[in-house]
Amino acid sequence: MSCPGFLRKKGLAGIEIAMDLDQNRDIDRVKRMTDMDDKDEIEKFTRQLQEQIMEDIRQTYGPAVMDHWQNPRNFRSIENPDGRARVQGVCGDTVEMFVKVKDETIAECGFQTDGCGTTIVCGSVATELASGKSIIEALGAVSAAEILKILGGLPESDVHCAQLAAEALRRALADYLSQKNAPWKKKYRNSQ
Repeated sequence: MSCPGFLRKKGLAGIEIAMDLDQNRDIDRVKRMTDMDDKDEIEKFTRQLQEQIMEDIRQTYGPAVMDHWQNPRNFRSIENPDGRARVQGVCGDTVEMFVKVKDETIAECGFQTDGCGTTIVCGSVATELASGKSIIEALGAVSAAEILKILGGLPESDVHCAQLAAEALRRALADYLSQKNAPWKKKYRNSQ
């Protein structure tokens, strides 16, 4: 007796196993792929899979996110920064921001992270928002809302990445202001 849409096969030790016909086709496809001697077929399959993944990502994230993901700006540490901060987010990602200030203007801004692609994207945007601005202007310009606006929004599950990047940059600017008022702090930190 068989059920519609199912194929009965004898399994090991005579146990009957019902398998969906689609599963059989998938198994046959995988067997054919593992038996392939032609590397071109594997490369073609890999390329198609990558294209499908990229298309799925493009449907979820806008062009600004894709641009900052593929070409992150200022993704580097800065030697001997005037201000720096390291912040860990609720997801466990850590962002470290660095600023160099000249004539009360942010001359250089960089960041590093151990986080996901969205954290990299948000760090990239945050540093662009701050670069070339005065400390006061940067404190007003860099916020999670502004990062999200520039990126055209993010899925709800990624919004915390914008908050993390903005907070790390604000703390790096606060660190600069603290050291400006107590220059010994920078010398002490650099000697360790």
